[in-house]
Amino acid sequence: MDTVTIHTAKTTLSQLVARVEAGEEIILARGNVPIAKIVPYKPVEPKRQFGAMRGVFSVGPEFFEPLPDDELAAWEQ
Repeated sequence: MDTVTIHTAKTTLSQLVARVEAGEEIILARGNVPIAKIVPYKPVEPKRQFGAMRGVFSVGPEFFEPLPDDELAAWEQ
């Protein structure tokens, strides 16, 4: 991790962004005091939510009926 002053960051922002895109993390400092960190953006994948498809589709009673013999035989092979 490299530490860069705010003044340097203002004058070399595009180079710093390129380094961050390559996976590097950069600390911004005011004088010798670290104040922020620039890190690569990682999108957060949404959590799966139980019941999210409720009302979108339904399972009819035919789903629970026994399979026809020919289809059942195909699954048993």
